[in-house]
Amino acid sequence: MSDTATLAIALADTRDARDAADVVALLDAYARDPMGGGEPLRDAVKARLPGDLAANPQAFSLIARLNDRAVGLANCFMGYSTFAAAPLVNIHDLAVLPEARGHGVGKALLYAVEAEALKRGAAKITLEVLSGNPARRLYAREGYGDYQLDPATGHALFWQKRLT
Repeated sequence: MSDTATLAIALADTRDARDAADVVALLDAYARDPMGGGEPLRDAVKARLPGDLAANPQAFSLIARLNDRAVGLANCFMGYSTFAAAPLVNIHDLAVLPEARGHGVGKALLYAVEAEALKRGAAKITLEVLSGNPARRLYAREGYGDYQLDPATGHALFWQKRLT
């Protein structure tokens, strides 16, 4: 970033037209990236996403704007840690536009998520990351990593079963 660049991160209001458009555009850019699957979002998803996020009290999104241009996004969902008997935050999507990478946007988004998680009383923050994602280095520097409860039982894995 240049010395005159201004980075601001704020909670998105997906009922607001600008925020809704930015969330959709940033998520679509992420979806098109190899780390997001390399395919654009379907039109139906783009149309439905802002309203679904606004209607979900467990969801929150943070938008990073560099000189008032949306360049980064964190979509998060509240969950619950039974072992801590406290809320948790899952970072479901963390995306930075290619031209803004390497300028501290991702790190700033992680800090903003942590601040919001603390406000909401969360015991931990979770995220999933592909093993080949270069952002793993950032996540590790910021204290994220895989976990195990006991070395004899191995590391936790994140699995999925698609229903559609």
